[in-house]
Amino acid sequence: MATNIESNKVTINASQEVVYTFLTDFNNVKELLPQDKISDWNATVDQCSFKIQNAAIIPLVKDSVVPHNKINIKSGEKAPFPFTLEVFINPLDGGDGCEAYMQFEGEINAFLKMMVVKPLTNLFNYMANRMQEVHA
Repeated sequence: MATNIESNKVTINASQEVVYTFLTDFNNVKELLPQDKISDWNATVDQCSFKIQNAAIIPLVKDSVVPHNKINIKSGEKAPFPFTLEVFINPLDGGDGCEAYMQFEGEINAFLKMMVVKPLTNLFNYMANRMQEVHA
């Protein structure tokens, strides 16, 4: 059964294009992560991987993009379970800046789900807040 998690929606004080360009270079993902909780960071423009404290290595691979609007990410081959992560970047009505959020869908068994839903929700909310801070 699929597990779905949606991050908080954040308003970013930068254009859709600027945020999209930043997020499609996976070298920049590190800036969105809690530095005190990750290790073993590796990245290229199209993929990255990192180890979360007391947990598994999380490999992210850019799957497809809709320019300036959406980035589709999938789990890499060493992921603890298959998942997708979509990043949405929407223009603000009549204003500068944009709104962004993430949607996660993973195939997580019931036992693992109890342990990972809260930390993943916290991680995606942290990353969304960092998107806002990086472009403040």
